[in-house]
Amino acid sequence: MIGGGAVGLTAAIALASSGVQTALVARRHSSPDHRTTALLHGSVAALVALGVWEGCRSHAAPLRSIRIVDATARLVRAPEAHFSAEEIGLDAFGQNVENRYLLAALDAQTKTLSDLIWLEGEADKIEFARDHVTALLKSADRVTGKLVVGADGRGSMCRAAAGIPLTGWGDAAQHALTLNVGHGRAHDDTSTEFHTEMGPFTLVPLRGKRSSLVYVLTDAEAGRVAALSDHALAQEIECRCHSILGKIEVEPGRGYFSLRTETAAAFSGPRLVLLGEAGHTLPPIGAQGLNLGLRDAATLAELVVDVHRARSDIGAAEVTQHYDRLRRADIVGRTVAVDLLNRSLLSDFLPFQVTRGLGLFLMQQIAPLRRAAMREGIMPAASVPRLMLGKPL
Repeated sequence: MIGGGAVGLTAAIALASSGVQTALVARRHSSPDHRTTALLHGSVAALVALGVWEGCRSHAAPLRSIRIVDATARLVRAPEAHFSAEEIGLDAFGQNVENRYLLAALDAQTKTLSDLIWLEGEADKIEFARDHVTALLKSADRVTGKLVVGADGRGSMCRAAAGIPLTGWGDAAQHALTLNVGHGRAHDDTSTEFHTEMGPFTLVPLRGKRSSLVYVLTDAEAGRVAALSDHALAQEIECRCHSILGKIEVEPGRGYFSLRTETAAAFSGPRLVLLGEAGHTLPPIGAQGLNLGLRDAATLAELVVDVHRARSDIGAAEVTQHYDRLRRADIVGRTVAVDLLNRSLLSDFLPFQVTRGLGLFLMQQIAPLRRAAMREGIMPAASVPRLMLGKPL
């Protein structure tokens, strides 16, 4: 396993807790990560099944409802849309938790597993052979196994070593500002996503009168907003969200990153599988990104554990190719849908505006359609690994 983010750690824990000897090559997290992760229902169920969630529970805030507001000034505007988890029989769509607590809980669980060895450092080179694969570390250490799992992010060295290209479409020229805020009014466990001409502006509940913010900006606006003082930024946020949460106070720890929509040409290769952003990246809409990666991890773990128990080769071509087939529809479908929604916000093309507005209107008016959309948003019907149902491997 190469990569120690939430996706890589989850996969390593799932494999090792089921008796698959796993070596994790990654640096331990030394600086606090102030970003947050909105974990959808299936992702929370997987973390419960792996014994990780107890370390997060007291720091997490439930997402019981979602509100989408068209804050554009376009000719055609979508009606305000509301979605309630109760309508599909759930207490919450998911839970929002700060990454520092999630990563700490995952880290703690790795220390309890005898079949997991954490090699602190970075991989320098991957060498593929017919019946094994070897990771050479920058420390000059080396580790050999039957399968390498690349969970090493956008600039994946594993993907590059296997010669798997990325497919991207249309540079949206967007950046995201992420931070946490305090506010004067209660959020009532409601996530509010404002659709603007620059992209989504999303406030997601945290514990107490706090929320996390993902503020998507165009190139032209990113520099201006980055230069704002905490006081000025708080005023900007309060204005952007129409003061629905009262007075805003900006907490320390701003993050900035550019947005990309990219998908690997293949999600596996000879004795290799790709997880998370090593295989796909998409804009932060609908909490799809990390949850997509966690479904990668859950699918891989289920497949490999079953093969391991059958005493077969976990890195065989039929295994890696099966993983690619299992994940392709979910990844490509989600990526295209999120990218199209994002571009519909950026475009002045009237048919895009009409289609987006009509879609939200129909979901509000037709209950079966709304419930189907909510269920599919939480867990795609075509990809339901056992862990995402809360079942052990």
